[in-house]
Amino acid sequence: MAKLLVNLDAMITRADFAQIKDEDNSFETFDKISIHHFTSEGLVGKILRKPDFQRETNHWTPEQVVSLLECFVSGDLIPSVILWKSSTFLYVIDGGHRLSVLKAWVEDDYGDNYLSVKYFEDSISENQKKAAKKTRELVNATIGSYQQFKKKVENNEIDSKISSILSRALPVQWVKGDAGKAEASFFKINTQGTPLDKIEQSLLENRKRPIAIAARAIIRAGRGHKYWSQFNEDNTLKIEVLAKKLHSTLFEPEIKTPIRNLDLPLGGSKGIRTALQIIIEYISIACITQTEKHQSITFGTDDETGDQTIKVLKKAERLTDRITGNDRGSLGLHPAIYYYGPSGVHSSPMFLGTARFVSEKICNNDGDFFRKFSLSRKKIEDSLILHKELIATILQKLGSVKRVEIYSKVINSIYRAAVDNEEISESKIVEWAGLTGKIVVGSEQTKSTLFSDDIKSKIFIQSTLKHAPRCPLCDGYIDSSKSISYDHIIRRQDGGIGTSENGQITHPYCNQSLKN
Repeated sequence: MAKLLVNLDAMITRADFAQIKDEDNSFETFDKISIHHFTSEGLVGKILRKPDFQRETNHWTPEQVVSLLECFVSGDLIPSVILWKSSTFLYVIDGGHRLSVLKAWVEDDYGDNYLSVKYFEDSISENQKKAAKKTRELVNATIGSYQQFKKKVENNEIDSKISSILSRALPVQWVKGDAGKAEASFFKINTQGTPLDKIEQSLLENRKRPIAIAARAIIRAGRGHKYWSQFNEDNTLKIEVLAKKLHSTLFEPEIKTPIRNLDLPLGGSKGIRTALQIIIEYISIACITQTEKHQSITFGTDDETGDQTIKVLKKAERLTDRITGNDRGSLGLHPAIYYYGPSGVHSSPMFLGTARFVSEKICNNDGDFFRKFSLSRKKIEDSLILHKELIATILQKLGSVKRVEIYSKVINSIYRAAVDNEEISESKIVEWAGLTGKIVVGSEQTKSTLFSDDIKSKIFIQSTLKHAPRCPLCDGYIDSSKSISYDHIIRRQDGGIGTSENGQITHPYCNQSLKN
């Protein structure tokens, strides 16, 4: 289970270095930032900014937040923060989490209060709320809220602890030079000690490229800091509309465990870091062509107008409309079958591998694919369900880099075998995965007498799929919460009328294309 991470991204506003003009680097420096700077009377806190290349402030656990505050309150050593001054703002080059924690304490906002609600425009995930609640409880239990300290000061109940807090401050170091020097300093600092993870590194280095901008737009449904705000109003609106649609389609409803219904999000959890990686890969898959079968976040060039970002978002929309939703060409693939493992846990390789499988057919202009797939769909889906444990084990044995590509090959082989009415056996699946001759062993059996959440989810999915609706035209499973079409059993052109007796639910593609 993914650990809870506290989202403090709303605490310090972002600003774009590219918009800085007439930089003035002659200024008086100060050597400390105190808690007072983050209060309503403080001035420094109001002009602090995070540069656009600063990492998202969402990497600390509740325990790490509390630990920093404990160090601050007790006077323990805290590393310096590093700032750079433009003609307008003070930019945080290093120490964004430390400063954000102090402001969060003052505001009592650990990702769910006024500043965060305003910043994310009410789009705060349940995980984010859960992390905020846990953090607040830990802070109040171990340190106390800032409001409690403030009240004691107002009542003149000052003791040594309060005196220490009032006089405590974080040391400050300064970067001298222009915006380029500040950016270079950031990367130098963050490639030493605890380096940026791969997602952060790729996002930051390619932050002006279309896939990076699109991914950040989708993860926040077009809200939060708008990395695309420099584009004209028309393009900005287009990006936000597309991003909101894709966010909703891929990540809603929020998944809860154990699973108690089959309305499952295609992309899994909204957890920022995992979801960002999935989105980046998903958009990259949507951008493949006949000649370029592998794309990445480096796709395109720096987007100065927003046109490239809109283009990749539309490619992602096109792919998404083919695998889910009510568009007339939608296959309406059921998440429980295609994107979730045997215990009901979302599988990124299964989701992305399926997306690659479909995207390759689209970019190859394989006009017969959708019809052939639908006519063989029952055998394909029955095989995916029957061999789900084996497929999950195969994916575990593969290196993370290979999983998406191998799963795409496996599902393509299952599709071809189903179309040709050939056997789909365990040995064949192992062969298609390139593991012939290697021992593939299933998961270890539990010895516990209690049902874990994973086991409960597995029981629910197995039981519910037995009674899930199937499309009468292809006999495949229908995802009735996301992708459904109403079909006249006797077609209207043949005299069929709009009564319930003459209606049936089908996949959108089957209704519009398979029957006609």
